[in-house]
Amino acid sequence: MHDARIDALARQLVRYSTSLKKGEKVLLDLYDAPESIGIALIREVRAKGALPFLRIHQAGLTREMLRGADAGQYTILAKHLLAEMKSMDAYITIRGSHNIAETSDVPAEKMKLAMKHLRPVSDYRVKKTKWCVLRWPTPAMAQQAGMSTEAFEDFYFRVCLLDYKALIPAMAALKKLMDQTERVEITGPGTDLRFSIKDIPAVFSGGNFNIPDGEVFTSPVRDSVEGCITYNAPSIYQGIPFDGIRLEFSKGRIIKAEAGTKTRQINKILDSDEGARHIGEFALGFNPEIREPMRDILFDEKIAGSFHFTPGQAYEEADNGNRSQVHWDMVCIQRSDYGGGTIRFDGKIIRQDGIFLPKALAKLNG
Repeated sequence: MHDARIDALARQLVRYSTSLKKGEKVLLDLYDAPESIGIALIREVRAKGALPFLRIHQAGLTREMLRGADAGQYTILAKHLLAEMKSMDAYITIRGSHNIAETSDVPAEKMKLAMKHLRPVSDYRVKKTKWCVLRWPTPAMAQQAGMSTEAFEDFYFRVCLLDYKALIPAMAALKKLMDQTERVEITGPGTDLRFSIKDIPAVFSGGNFNIPDGEVFTSPVRDSVEGCITYNAPSIYQGIPFDGIRLEFSKGRIIKAEAGTKTRQINKILDSDEGARHIGEFALGFNPEIREPMRDILFDEKIAGSFHFTPGQAYEEADNGNRSQVHWDMVCIQRSDYGGGTIRFDGKIIRQDGIFLPKALAKLNG
């Protein structure tokens, strides 16, 4: 029996998230996603008079390609993928995952090689197309979230079909406040951070780029970060799970990184290039339907009462000049049930224990 929520999601992605127009070309990039969402997207794209193009991926095949990655091979691959992307007006990708650790045994040097060559494709997509990225609910994701498959599917569609338009006035108010802010101070268990966001634009995300969504992001002045941060949400990067990450900063650079038994692995990633040891994004998350981490960053970075502080590449819309093949969103939850915490803008408390205090931001509290 067909699930009408799939059609509703396809409609939202085509008509709201990417706002496709007649004659526009859109690449539908499907990773381990079921036929049903692909068909719904193709039909919805055509209903708008736009042109769908399709790519299909399987995690096991992607893993095998990465394990034997060769510079010459990925130079050619990136050339063709970039040419394809340059012919598109929009990009929608559905990323299913039957095993989040599928690429965990890909040698680090092979992953680094592939990411280096494919970065221009990703950069062009982000900068030059209308795009939206989302996961697909699988039993593996339900297991990550500690939920039954049916309960997780209900959660997924509730989160993804959220009325993002209703949050826009409060998101715009937060953006305005961040645009006017110079100094940010963040304190909490194991965290004492200080940095500047002066003259770096803030951007709000209300279902136009990622689904689920619900964040306002900017980036710190590259060399301004001082202090330390302890992340309390689990993370996964390059197929490797990390817990209890702690970073120390001096003059904007990560001078010490710890992750328990994975300390060697985290430092290897942060040594990928010089930019990986600087921060490329600072964002406040506030999706009211997302409360707990599930080691899936598209969900975890939007957790109500959270912020993420991201080593690596900065986004062009909120650019601090940092360049890296790494962009690793690491999340800290500041609600009282996670130990609390305070965020100050120019000395004024803006969020306490995950709750925004200014009246104009109240709707972001859920």
